[in-house]
Amino acid sequence: MSDDIDFEILSLKNISHIYDQENHKLKVLSNINIVIKKGEMVSLIGPSGSGKSTLLNIAGLLEKPSIGSIYLIGKNCKNINEEAKANLRGSNIGFVFQSHRLFPEFSALENVMLPQLIMGTSKKQAESNSKELLAMLGLEKRFSHRPAKLSGGESQRVAIARAIANSPNLILADEPTGNLDPLSAQNVFDILYKVVKSLNISCLIATHNLVLAKSMDRCLFLENGAIKEQ
Repeated sequence: MSDDIDFEILSLKNISHIYDQENHKLKVLSNINIVIKKGEMVSLIGPSGSGKSTLLNIAGLLEKPSIGSIYLIGKNCKNINEEAKANLRGSNIGFVFQSHRLFPEFSALENVMLPQLIMGTSKKQAESNSKELLAMLGLEKRFSHRPAKLSGGESQRVAIARAIANSPNLILADEPTGNLDPLSAQNVFDILYKVVKSLNISCLIATHNLVLAKSMDRCLFLENGAIKEQ
C-alpha cells in the first residue's frame, strides 16, 4: 500500500439504498459519494433515522447497497463473494458500536484476542498483542475482568482495542460514546483519537455529539438521504 497521505482507504461512489416495505419503497440513501483518506478521522452526523447506521453497514461490507460501488484500499467490492468480503473486512476494518458488544463470558484480554485468532494469529502472539493494546488504553489492570466487572467507559476501551487488534486500515464507529456520561464520552473519544492518529488509521464515526464531531478532521451531515460537508 502507498504511504501517500492522499491514499484513499474508503471510497463510496454513487451509493443509493432502498428498503422494500409492505406497500412502498423507502429510499434511505441517495447518490452518496464519500472518500476517506489514509489517517483521516471523519464524523458523520444527522437526525435519528437519517440512515447513518445503514451507511456504516454498507461501508463495512455488512450490507449491499441497492446502487453504487464500494472501494476499500482501492479494491472494488461490488462483485466479490461473501468469503472474500469477510476476509477483506476482517483484515481491513475494525468496528466499534454504541453498545460495546463484548462477549460476557470472556475476559477483556480474551475479547481482544478473539478477532486475531479468527484471522489466524497464533494464541501466543494474539495474547501478546492484546496485552500491549489494553495497556496502551490504560487497562493493564483489567486483563482478567469480564465485561460485567468493567465500567461503561472501560468496556468501550476494550471494544476499541478489539477493533484495532488486527491492525485495520479503517475503523467504523456507530455512536461509540452514545451510552456514556459526558466525562466518560470525552475520555473514550480522546483515547480513540490518540490511538487512530498514532497508528495512522482512517476512521468514520457516526455521532450525535456535536462537540466531538467538530473536533475531527472533517464533518459530514446526512439528511434526507444526502451528504453535505460541514
